[in-house]
Amino acid sequence: MTNEQGKHKSAGDHANAGEGEGLMQNNSNLMWIGVGVGAAIGIAVALSRRKKEPWYSPKQVSKRVADHTSDLASASKDIVDRLKIIYNESCKVVEEASDLWAQGRKLAGV
Repeated sequence: MTNEQGKHKSAGDHANAGEGEGLMQNNSNLMWIGVGVGAAIGIAVALSRRKKEPWYSPKQVSKRVADHTSDLASASKDIVDRLKIIYNESCKVVEEASDLWAQGRKLAGV
């Protein structure tokens, strides 16, 4: 604004300038209140999701294992039974292979 424009300004224009500053100050205050409320909510959420004690997770794991002990026992029994079958079948294969080896040696005359 030049000096010439400032001379022709009316008294009402100066009154409106004060209202604009007050409005900007009010918006600034509302912005800071919003930032404070947002920060408070963020901190509250972070604290509520935090583990209460350091042994919480290990206790939960041991509780789940204890709850499924019967399942674990039956699965272990099934695995042992399958290993027995595999062992017995492999023993049969080894016996048959040794019989075939012996027959081959007889045929070769060794």
